[in-house]
Amino acid sequence: MTAADDKTIVREYFNATGFDRWRRIYGDGEVNKVQLDIRVGHQQTVDHVLSWLRADDNLQGMTICDAGCGVGSLSIPLAEMGANVFASDISEKMVGEAKDRAAEIGQLQNLTFSVQDLETLTGKYHTVVCLDVLIHYPQDKAAAMLEHLSSLAESRLIVSFAPKTLAYSVLKKVGELFPGPSKTTRAYLHREADIIKILNDLGWTLQRNAMTKTRFYFSRLLEVTR
Repeated sequence: MTAADDKTIVREYFNATGFDRWRRIYGDGEVNKVQLDIRVGHQQTVDHVLSWLRADDNLQGMTICDAGCGVGSLSIPLAEMGANVFASDISEKMVGEAKDRAAEIGQLQNLTFSVQDLETLTGKYHTVVCLDVLIHYPQDKAAAMLEHLSSLAESRLIVSFAPKTLAYSVLKKVGELFPGPSKTTRAYLHREADIIKILNDLGWTLQRNAMTKTRFYFSRLLEVTR
């Protein structure tokens, strides 16, 4: 299966059964225990990013690209904190949900949404953020995506990915024993050392990192600057 096929699968999944599933997970309604665990884990990753940027105390007017924004869990609070945010997602339905959630808050003139895949993003931003997207793509495609995101970021890049360790590889294999069309796309794990090497080769220096680990959600978060 080619990388292009992976992109098609992701787009179709998040515009169909996946949209309903992840809208519930990223919302505040009733969900099952597994979905609640994933909701908590994802929110912890978002909170890590918000805490880092809040600690820097320079968000007012900063240009930020939220690549793979989902339903706006990160882009909406960033806009509320004063950043100029361009948020995109491959899924039209996800972007529609994000717009609805932003509208509930009020007019956010500093927040723009767009339906785009990562490869078609253009422009220059102080900071580019890409959370929980690399899990949908194999290593060679992930490297190309990081290179493109790097070309958009002037000063900082923040990415998260599911780290490839023996324990998580085993957990992934167990999960594959219970397939279901509404559960997920194919999940790819990435070695942390490989991701860091790609970023270093692109001229970035690691500044901060964090690990979010719940029963069913695990994500390594890296912040690099140049």
